[in-house]
Amino acid sequence: MGLAAVLTATTACSTNSNGGGNGGSSGANSGSSGSAAAPASQSAAGGSSAAAGNALQGDISFNDANLAALRDKIKAALKGKSLSGVNPAVVVNVTAAYWDAAKKGVENANKELGINAKFQEPTQMDISQQLSIVNTLLSQNTTGFSVSAIQPSSLSSFISSASKKNVPVIAIDSPLDTFKSVPLYLGTPNYDAGHKAGEALKQLLPGGGDVAVLVGSLTALNAVQRIQGFKDALKGSNVKVFQVYNDGGDANKALQNASAAYQADSNLKAFYGVYSYDGPSAGQAVQSAGKTGKTVVVADDSEPKTLSFLKAGVIQAMVLQQPYQQGYMSVYILAAMKVLGEQATMNIIKPYLSSDKLTLSSGVGLVTQSNLAAYDQKLASFGLSSS
Repeated sequence: MGLAAVLTATTACSTNSNGGGNGGSSGANSGSSGSAAAPASQSAAGGSSAAAGNALQGDISFNDANLAALRDKIKAALKGKSLSGVNPAVVVNVTAAYWDAAKKGVENANKELGINAKFQEPTQMDISQQLSIVNTLLSQNTTGFSVSAIQPSSLSSFISSASKKNVPVIAIDSPLDTFKSVPLYLGTPNYDAGHKAGEALKQLLPGGGDVAVLVGSLTALNAVQRIQGFKDALKGSNVKVFQVYNDGGDANKALQNASAAYQADSNLKAFYGVYSYDGPSAGQAVQSAGKTGKTVVVADDSEPKTLSFLKAGVIQAMVLQQPYQQGYMSVYILAAMKVLGEQATMNIIKPYLSSDKLTLSSGVGLVTQSNLAAYDQKLASFGLSSS
């Protein structure tokens, strides 16, 4: 998911890499009301390790202003045109709390545009199940797809089939740019997200120490990019990656890995949870070991348990994506591609792309105890439950 790859919402509030996040809105003005996003609060000074997250400068601006401007340009281009034949689909990589925000984004965009874009999620992080979903939808005359690939190479045949039918496919959450097979990646700049996690951890561990990385895949591109960004941020510091543990998308395995890390490394000082459930798994291991306030946890995404652990001081920081945006803007972009054509739509999007000319960033946020209230206000502006 995003990583299980950013906003994660559920009934308790949970913006990827992947069922992880794996791992959402046009930010300030993602809804039709155009409400302003809440500003990030100022961080407070922290003291102990458990409160150290308060010393971090939180940031929840994401890429909201640019995405709101793009959304409005697409609206203007579609004005007066019929959307009766628009039938896109957003297909994610697994059923997870992380994706609740993306589903809400699809619902909101549907209401604004008056269409019925589908939202589909496999029950497990299973390649064959995801392929079955996209191929079935393609046979049902779906007019466009945004997909969070479980394994990028597995979608090659599907993308080829879609292309023959002139059905556009864009990537969300996990890029497909290594195959140069899609025109756009909408989601988190994953290297930047990992780098932000590493920078936060360096500040939380000024004395250095070992960190164990928990992740749901060693091959998903978003996971690879996050871990590389994380490692690069730690270069030159006394914080060292002890081991990267792969849990294969299984939260129970992630907990086992976190517990095993304690047994394997007496100098373990921190965890970095890459998929959305990895943070809670690390937090549970920290609690079980009686290490709250002694072992630091930086977690990607904000599942309900992650938020609970943040409030309790078990987790010190959440690096957030915007899965809401991945759902919301997907619908706008795919509607435009159907009505205006792919090239005309990309011409509208082009000024908002990152330097790679492929990524439409939904931004990266950092939430600690000090700016959690402001984050809640932002969620509420999207029609999502607060934490």
